[in-house]
Amino acid sequence: MNRTHIPGILAMAAIVVASNILVQFLFGQWLTWGAFTYPFAFLVTDVTTRVYGTVAARKVVFAGFVTGVICSLIGTQIMGEFGPLVTVRIAVGSGIAFLVAQMLDVSIFSALRGGRWWRAPLASTLVGSSLDTALFFSIAFSAQLIWLEPANDVAWANEALPLLGLGPAVPLWASLAAADWLVKLSLALAALLPFRLIVTRLTARRRPA
Repeated sequence: MNRTHIPGILAMAAIVVASNILVQFLFGQWLTWGAFTYPFAFLVTDVTTRVYGTVAARKVVFAGFVTGVICSLIGTQIMGEFGPLVTVRIAVGSGIAFLVAQMLDVSIFSALRGGRWWRAPLASTLVGSSLDTALFFSIAFSAQLIWLEPANDVAWANEALPLLGLGPAVPLWASLAAADWLVKLSLALAALLPFRLIVTRLTARRRPA
């Protein structure tokens, strides 16, 4: 492992751990505080891909995946008011969503890196985060996938309610997913400036004196 990759690995691990903790705390009706930290995983992935390449980025992603698995295993052993803090479906959904979406992010970024500086991080993050949201919420809460964990009652997540309190009636988990997705899209745009600044600084450091 190249020592230059360590900051990216540590940053990714910190984001995953923080998000796993903050997801336990509600922010309004549709979100948790974890929704505001997790999207920065895409920033770490994109910076690593731009500066160090796809091989390094995939190592950073894998480190985040392993960290997430460890957090999930710990969460399944901690009992809350309604059972384990992390159910099997949430653990599986979280792991699959993270690994697939982040690896896709790396691939899309690599394919677009020759264009304008903002195109690769914006496109890869938008596509990756959209897939992440779709995979996680459908695996964790969809009634159609109850066979993944028959003992886990997800009836509460499938109660029909207006989308985000305003739109047509949909399962509650669809509103949770929509709110999460909107946060991801907003932060994808907001992260373009720090992406530019961090890449410029790291690239300058790598140039020979």
